[in-house]
Amino acid sequence: MAWSIAEVARMSKVTSRTLRHYDEIGLLPPAWIGSNGHRYYEEADLLRLQQILLMRELGLGLREIQAVLDSQLDQVAVLREHRERLLAERDRLETLARTVGRTIAELEEGRGKDRMTKINKPENLFEGFQAPSEAEAEVRERWPQAWEQSQQAVEAMTSEDMASWQREVTAQMIRMAEFMVAGTPVSDPAVQAEVDANYQAICRFWTPTAAAYKGVGQTYVDDPQMRANFDKIAEGLAVYQRDAMTVYADARLS
Repeated sequence: MAWSIAEVARMSKVTSRTLRHYDEIGLLPPAWIGSNGHRYYEEADLLRLQQILLMRELGLGLREIQAVLDSQLDQVAVLREHRERLLAERDRLETLARTVGRTIAELEEGRGKDRMTKINKPENLFEGFQAPSEAEAEVRERWPQAWEQSQQAVEAMTSEDMASWQREVTAQMIRMAEFMVAGTPVSDPAVQAEVDANYQAICRFWTPTAAAYKGVGQTYVDDPQMRANFDKIAEGLAVYQRDAMTVYADARLS
């Protein structure tokens, strides 16, 4: 069965103009084009459109989405990782909402009695707030000045800046995974060009020395959460990224 572009637009709430743009850039070609010039889509195309819309909701740009869909990476695993992050963030926000609600109730109860605020369990005030990861704590301890500079840079970013940066990071991880799956040595110029892009991105926040940059790469392997983020895109990616960063640091930063 096939659906016309108008029917797909109606079902997906994506405009026909957007669908034509997706076709023009090779992201979502129609199954076939009728003699009347209209585009028609089959079931596989609808499934691909769903994936595009899911990843767009997760903040990926069209180039990153194209890379994921056209690569040999496990698309389900990539989407599952994003879903897990969204669910974890939802749970954290729900906990924060309960924390604020409980605090409001206790403050109102205290004011109603003797205008003195009473907090029954002070530790409840902080339920739901995120603790720094091991990697974050290590950077903060070893390079406090760099940490402060990076925090100031992050705070100066707009939501659009942050979304763009996150898309860049995701795209870079995907490209590195493709090199790793292809068996490309970490010293290969193309891999090192990606590492240089990674280093330049970090320099937006602080400028690591050779030792510091190697340390960042090592945290990708040592910190369980960061390693999981890499390895859910491709098993072994954290180690591959670290090794490539080590080569770069020795050649360019020492």
